[in-house]
Amino acid sequence: MITFSQALEQLHALTDPKIAAQMQNSYKIDRLYLGVSNLDIDTLYKQWRIEVDGDARISLASELWDSNIHEARIAAAKLLTQARISSDDNVWQEITRWIPTLDHAVIADQVCGAGARRLKSTPERLDQVATWVQDENIWVRRSTLTLTMPWTKMNNPKAEDFDQRDQVLSWAGELASDTEWLIQKAIATWLSSLSKHDAPRVLSFLEKYGTKMKPFAINESCKFL
Repeated sequence: MITFSQALEQLHALTDPKIAAQMQNSYKIDRLYLGVSNLDIDTLYKQWRIEVDGDARISLASELWDSNIHEARIAAAKLLTQARISSDDNVWQEITRWIPTLDHAVIADQVCGAGARRLKSTPERLDQVATWVQDENIWVRRSTLTLTMPWTKMNNPKAEDFDQRDQVLSWAGELASDTEWLIQKAIATWLSSLSKHDAPRVLSFLEKYGTKMKPFAINESCKFL
């Protein structure tokens, strides 16, 4: 079974100092960067998933996250990204522990990709996410939309899916007056994805809230209409 120390050793063995320096300069977040490629991270985490399961996998992901190493945090999120997990309360709890500590879109999108699967498997968790819409932490607010992206991509939604989609649209409406670029971008991404499957709802949203949004966000929301 892979241990946390062994996982870190494997990541450090793939360090590329030149790429690490470029990442540090680009991301401008104070943490350790190793310069490991996404392809190499994928190779490692897939092997780790074979070796650890259940609570042991969550524990490994938790330790990787808490190391605050960029590649380790990416790997942690990938470890918990799975379509079906028989008992996933602990996985959801771990992912929601990470969300308030997010600080860059690259890691945030990976974490929310993992969380979105847990949210879609248990939509009742939307009640918890609803409490984040007005959170003072911008990454928590952003996560209300990035976690709910599956509701923008349904080809044959059921009645309850439409209700949940409308619930998220109501959150987006609350956030429409938020001037932060990250929030405006998240709204636009959500709407542009939805427009491929439910253009009338997007048009209705823009008619109601468009005046509160930034011009770039409106343009992006409409790019597939």
